[in-house]
Amino acid sequence: MAELLKNPHTLEKAQEELEQVIGRGKLIDEADVANYLYFRCIVKETFRIRPQAPFLVRHKAVEDVEFCGYIIPKDSLVLVNVWAIGRDSSLWEDPLDFKSERFWDSEISVRGQDFELIPFGAGRRICPELPLAIRMIPVALGSLLNTFNWKLPSGIAPKDLDMEENFGITLAKAQPLLVVPIPL
Repeated sequence: MAELLKNPHTLEKAQEELEQVIGRGKLIDEADVANYLYFRCIVKETFRIRPQAPFLVRHKAVEDVEFCGYIIPKDSLVLVNVWAIGRDSSLWEDPLDFKSERFWDSEISVRGQDFELIPFGAGRRICPELPLAIRMIPVALGSLLNTFNWKLPSGIAPKDLDMEENFGITLAKAQPLLVVPIPL
């Protein structure tokens, strides 16, 4: 929601798509999510730039391994920095910009096969809540976008929205998001 409020053009395009597919003011049904192409791009871009956890569950090397020219000794704990991967300029053009259009013609998935976008991990240790998250996040956010108009409190311009994060086991905004819902 914060990224959409900071990027009002993206918010407007998402609301237009929702209006065209189901009509303004209606709640989104889980079965309808597949019909929202632009909205799905927004969710992927959010997972890329704002992963829910900066590091995946740690792994332990069971034997010495060579990886990308580095030796990882047996019994080493390995942490995968998903936050840094999402901001890597060798993987993403303009990595610090919220551009949902980057996923428009892309087959990249968050299901753990595309290592440039693994907010839920991959392999045997992939997050068990992945199926729930990829269904419910679009439903919840889409329903909020489609049943209300949203604005920042007076005096705050979208470009001035504080996007600082507090790092911990999970990522959270340093300053909670305050928005004004306007009923349709």
